[in-house]
Amino acid sequence: MDASAPAARAPQTTQATPAPSSPTRSGQDVLTVSEVNRRIAGLLERNFPLGWVRGEISNFTRAASGHWYFSLKDAGAQIRCVMFKGRNQCADFTPREGEAVEVRALVTMYEARGELQLSVEGIRRAGLGNLYEAFLRLKAALEAQGLFDPARKRPLPRHPRAIGVVTSLQAAALRDVLTTLRRRAPHVPVIVYPVPVQGAGASERIAAMLDTVNARAEVDVVILCRGGGSIEDLWAFNEEPVARAVAASEIPIVAGVGHETDVTIVDFVADVRAPTPTGAAELVSPDRARMLRDVGRDWDALSAQFRRQLDRRAQTVDWLARRLRSPQAQMRERRTQLSHLEGRLRFALTGRVQRAEHVQRLLTMRLTAARPDVTRQRTVLQQAEAALARAMRDTLARSQERLARQHTGLELLAPQRTLERGYAVLLDAKGHAIRDPNALHARARIEARLAQGAVDIEIAQVQPKLDM
Repeated sequence: MDASAPAARAPQTTQATPAPSSPTRSGQDVLTVSEVNRRIAGLLERNFPLGWVRGEISNFTRAASGHWYFSLKDAGAQIRCVMFKGRNQCADFTPREGEAVEVRALVTMYEARGELQLSVEGIRRAGLGNLYEAFLRLKAALEAQGLFDPARKRPLPRHPRAIGVVTSLQAAALRDVLTTLRRRAPHVPVIVYPVPVQGAGASERIAAMLDTVNARAEVDVVILCRGGGSIEDLWAFNEEPVARAVAASEIPIVAGVGHETDVTIVDFVADVRAPTPTGAAELVSPDRARMLRDVGRDWDALSAQFRRQLDRRAQTVDWLARRLRSPQAQMRERRTQLSHLEGRLRFALTGRVQRAEHVQRLLTMRLTAARPDVTRQRTVLQQAEAALARAMRDTLARSQERLARQHTGLELLAPQRTLERGYAVLLDAKGHAIRDPNALHARARIEARLAQGAVDIEIAQVQPKLDM
């Protein structure tokens, strides 16, 4: 429905069931104000379904609660509106005073004041319904094809050799971009690729220019930008040819289209989205001041490293200079060393020969003295063998005799031999030997184990130990 149209259809004749009211003197019911407003609100909600209303924003207020309150008006009338926080959080823009919008709303009544109002469910800029639906369809299709996937985004070069700008020569955004680039990176060449950014055929020409930029390969990064405007002004950047050209680019592209609140399809496809054209220029350009700081820091580091290298080399030169002497002095020293070594060698050889001759004489004498007498040694060996045999026989006999004595002793100490001599072993019910009579009591049953068997015994009386 449209706010400029007549106030919908006439109320139906069906009446709501009246609530109990106070009867008057004439017998008619009297309604309270709350009852009247409640009935009107019910009629409105039943007879005015959810629909679209067009008008201009007036008296827009954002409450501390987050709700939006505003009036929607046209040339002939106005109506109050409320858009609660849970709904306005889904809006893609914040309405501005005088802005033409279309709201999807229910006609309701604020019963506390008896004021007619619209409860807004959704809001869009006037006339953008079809464009917005086309935007959503293309966005969903490209997203399903993976064109928004972060994995395909390319990183921006840290120090580009050249920067390309694709925009209109008449665009104010171009001046902002060039000013920013001259301030931040005057050493980096900038190539402007002029192209219309709105109007008929703009999207095809933008796509063709991006293909040209890639074919010429003159720059390391591209800024695709234009200034702010209405959604119709920015629509070329919502067209499929531009989106696919951006996705197919081999050169990283930064999108700087419109203001921060403006969102286009190109923003999703580009490698990086900047809030404004100036922001795009800042993203692609290395900061000159920062570069100078980096160069100064690197220079200091290189200077310190060079000084350390120079100190080490000077120290090496000093060490080599101390070792480097005149050849004549070295020759004299080496001749002296050679003479000394020659004398030591002669002395060592003479001494070694003399020691060898002495050792030879000693060995000859020992060999003569130690010439073996085989017959005598054989006799000695036979005598030793006989003595060893006798010793082994004697040792074996003594060991056998000692073993027999030990065996006899063990047999005498065996429990069975003790039992055969008339003794008995007393065992309790658990089979343990009884040593202490105090461990027994009268009528206890024990076992007496004898040499030829065992006897069960019942204790008649336990007597204490008698002094012997």
